[in-house]
Amino acid sequence: MTTQQVWTSYSEDLRRFIISKVKNTTIADDILQDTFIKIHTKLHTLNDITKLKPWCFTVARNSILDYWKTTNQTFEIANFKGETEISENTHTEKDCLQGILKNLPKKYRNPLFLSDIKGLKQQEVANQLNQSLSTTKSQIQRARKLIAQGFMDCCGFEMNSKGNLVGEIQEKEDCKVCN
Repeated sequence: MTTQQVWTSYSEDLRRFIISKVKNTTIADDILQDTFIKIHTKLHTLNDITKLKPWCFTVARNSILDYWKTTNQTFEIANFKGETEISENTHTEKDCLQGILKNLPKKYRNPLFLSDIKGLKQQEVANQLNQSLSTTKSQIQRARKLIAQGFMDCCGFEMNSKGNLVGEIQEKEDCKVCN
């Protein structure tokens, strides 16, 4: 895989991830550029292409940490400050997600939690829940669709042509899930 292919596949996700940590788009773009310089120079060292996406996010995470070190700040302090300002002043995606997850039926919530939050492989989730792999995969996919639908119902998000949710969080009083 070339750096251009990695850029096409993951740059938007990496940028959103970086913005969520630094809360400044200009700084995020600089960190994204630094991340892709590192990806470009080290891509040949990746032995398992199936681990490309997590590897890219690790490179981005390290670039963020490098930024915080060069500005004599710690990541935890900066991240904590940003999160407290947001939670005090505005309604966030996290608020909506918590409401959506609470409303998910248990048969979807449990496999999703084990897979996407705890990081278990889907076969491990199936074994733990004593069900078939196909049932587990189906439940996880259904849970993800229900979460997306929850954001569309609650805050008016829409699905773009690439299958990504787009939109902005509404004020809390306008949110159908959190209010």
